[in-house]
Amino acid sequence: MTSLAKAEQRFAYLAILPALVLILGLMLYPIIYAVFVSFNRTVNGIQFTWIGLDNYTRLLQDPTLWRVLANNFIFLISVPLILVASLLCATLVYEEAWGWRFFRVVFFLPSVISTVVIGTLFRQLFDYEGPINQILILLGGQPIDWMARGNTSIYVIILVLVWSGFGYGMLILLSAMSSIDPAIFESSRLDGATWWQRMRYITVPLIAKVLAFLAVINVIYTFLSLFGLIFVLTSGGPGYETTTLDYFIFLKAFSGFDFGQAAALALMLAVITLALTVIQLRVARFGEEY
Repeated sequence: MTSLAKAEQRFAYLAILPALVLILGLMLYPIIYAVFVSFNRTVNGIQFTWIGLDNYTRLLQDPTLWRVLANNFIFLISVPLILVASLLCATLVYEEAWGWRFFRVVFFLPSVISTVVIGTLFRQLFDYEGPINQILILLGGQPIDWMARGNTSIYVIILVLVWSGFGYGMLILLSAMSSIDPAIFESSRLDGATWWQRMRYITVPLIAKVLAFLAVINVIYTFLSLFGLIFVLTSGGPGYETTTLDYFIFLKAFSGFDFGQAAALALMLAVITLALTVIQLRVARFGEEY
């Protein structure tokens, strides 16, 4: 290696050094610190007492944790609904159905609205005196206290997840479909293939990897990023009926001030999310092989 090449290599290392320090400081250190805190009992967030795996065992013996974990898995119902809605809308836009330019913008609009705005909007819609109940009354029904009952508020949250998430999925799938050779679709039309047959035998197989990617990021979102939505819509209530794992971490840390259990729960959540991601990727790879 010449002296010039060595100088360029040293300069390259120096150029990435600030970013490396930033990554280590803002990502690696907090992870290591969270692992340390998870093995301690904390008092007022500043006094630490080493207790080993006691935080983990107490969490696993807590029935509330299993109720909250079940909520997260219930909210996973939104993932296939988002995929189906995204695929249908992307197909209609790709085939330039009537008004496709207008609907392309309208469908994507929820994806750029903040979580707080979306939560406030749907809370007003499903309020006891809100528009949804007014429509029910006009149709001869009885008003429903949507947010005060767990069996109804869960489905409102699923509806919000689908409404706010399918636009982004549509855009990703539309991009994937645009990479398919149009001659394939033209040939299938000449051969008499119906819309459904083109969707099933051409579109879906050719964008299967992108669908798998969307499934993965939506599962990750459902486990890691529902805090804002839950906070605005239901605050985890009634009881723990709509509490998610990330919201439960918040309650442990900033309501109960048990930072040890909160850190342990955060690490458990990371492991669960990683395991689900690996399972999905393996299933997707298995589907490609067979």
